[in-house]
Amino acid sequence: MAVADGAITPVMAIALAGSIGVGAQWLAWRLKLPAIVLMLLAGVLIGPVLGIFRPNEVFGDLTQPIISIAVAIILFEGGLTLSLHTLREVQQGVMRLVVIGAPLGWLLSALALHYAAGLSWESSAVFGGIMVVTGPTVIAPLLRQARLSRRPSALLQWEAILNDPIGAMAAVLAFEVVALLNLDVDTTSEAIFHVGGGVLVSILAGSAAGLFLSWAFRRGKVPEYMKVPFIVVFLLGVFALCNALLHESGLLAVTAMGVILANANLPSYDEMRRFKEHATILLVSGVFIILAASLDFSSLEQLTWRAAIFVVVVILIVRPLTVYLSLLNSDVNWRERTLVALTGPRGVVLVAVAGLFGDRLVGIGIEDGALVAPLAFALVAATVVVHGFSLAPLARLLGLRGAEQPGILLVGGSPWSTAFAEAVKRTDVPVLISDGNRGHLREARTAGIDTFFGDVLSETAEQKIESAHYARLVAVSDNDAYNTLVATDLGPEYGRDNVFQLQRENADATRNSLPASLGGRIFAQGKTYDELENNFRAGWEFRVTKLSEEFTYLDWRGQRPDAIIMMIVYPDGTLRFPGPDTDVAGGKGAQIVHMSKKLPPEKKTQDKISPLAAGLDEQSA
Repeated sequence: MAVADGAITPVMAIALAGSIGVGAQWLAWRLKLPAIVLMLLAGVLIGPVLGIFRPNEVFGDLTQPIISIAVAIILFEGGLTLSLHTLREVQQGVMRLVVIGAPLGWLLSALALHYAAGLSWESSAVFGGIMVVTGPTVIAPLLRQARLSRRPSALLQWEAILNDPIGAMAAVLAFEVVALLNLDVDTTSEAIFHVGGGVLVSILAGSAAGLFLSWAFRRGKVPEYMKVPFIVVFLLGVFALCNALLHESGLLAVTAMGVILANANLPSYDEMRRFKEHATILLVSGVFIILAASLDFSSLEQLTWRAAIFVVVVILIVRPLTVYLSLLNSDVNWRERTLVALTGPRGVVLVAVAGLFGDRLVGIGIEDGALVAPLAFALVAATVVVHGFSLAPLARLLGLRGAEQPGILLVGGSPWSTAFAEAVKRTDVPVLISDGNRGHLREARTAGIDTFFGDVLSETAEQKIESAHYARLVAVSDNDAYNTLVATDLGPEYGRDNVFQLQRENADATRNSLPASLGGRIFAQGKTYDELENNFRAGWEFRVTKLSEEFTYLDWRGQRPDAIIMMIVYPDGTLRFPGPDTDVAGGKGAQIVHMSKKLPPEKKTQDKISPLAAGLDEQSA
């Protein structure tokens, strides 16, 4: 059911690739499936299967440049996430995975290609260099879906971003040497010097661009609204110039540029990074769809049974051996080593660069270079599916995953917030209280509540608080302005729908109203800090009520009309924080965390003998 030639214009193709890619990611979020797998399947479906979208026919010679620019932006955004503060905790492991792991992975991959896949030594050397990459385009969505603990997540992220340009450079070096040897020209040393010089110039160019932009932004030489356009222009310029000097060296330059900007401590860094994150999601979606749709089934027919052996060897032998040998006697424990060793998905960079060098190998007379592209796609498809479905269960098995029930980060310590946290814990929802005043945390520590002493907006908090464990942020300090600041600043990280704060004093006054872009969602049914504090001092208690078929929300609400609903925990783990106008409902098995007046002694006696009232508050009766 192929669409007639010319039926899809380039504009329609871009819209199609973007919408299907983003749609696949949204569907993966809804179904809790690996997004990369769905994008791969969607691309293959609209491309070689149905023939709706053929990128090479629609874009022609622009296909490769489009993919190259997209990969450059993706790697730059990856560099923007590499703050040296996050490196300190995993510095030794990352250095070993790059300095030892990259050359070792190159060697072992080349051996696997020659002996398992049956490629010549020339093709094996070039493709083996490309296989060093693990790919931020696939690692980032997998980490988002698997919710790993901080250390293994940082190891995989740093390795993926740093090894991507290194793998491309390894392929360039191998190809230059192979080309010279194949042409019977004894100038190998010149080829190595050329590649080495290109690598050095690329690193210097990318670093210089990053330093210049940092200086210009800090000195106010560029207005706020032009900072992102300036970054994009410099990014494309550096990428193009370095690629003109040495093929694929632009990837190294843009990565260096991103790392410099990430560690320049710029006031507008968060806004720039968020813009790049959004752009990267779009680019990853589009590029994956384009590459998958470009697949030619006839090229896969060239592969034999040896291709399957090669994929198995890479996943079960080459990757684990590379990681274990690289991290031998390091500070990375065996659980983290095992997780990293069994997680090595390949993505966009591998397919894009492999296709380029495969054609070049054929061009200099190495015929099995034609197998490089189909082998690359087979490896990407296999690793994306295998690791997409195995990462989360493996992390859970090794104890390296965030809490199964995402917890709550309470910002603000006080006697009543400690009592609230204790009630939350009784529902089996993890909770952490953060406060910059050690005295405010004393009661929480005595009660066995997890605490963090410090400003939740500080870099220390970013390093110490395992964000994978907490999916909701609730600001409950006695400072309304600080609550609003925390909710506004951390809203993009947690998601606006997952950030809550107490109602501000005099919030109804027109002159005190805030725009919707500031602050978080109001919870505690619109009560202010002072109202909750006064109720607590008057003897109100935090309780947990579990609903049943006989005892519904309406029954409970009728008996507790003055109760303040703080949170509802549903049987499927969903959490709700009712606001002043929230339509609250609760079914069988739902648990209501509420603040209410202390029951009189006679009421407690009735609760113990009344079947209906027995379900009223079984945790505190």
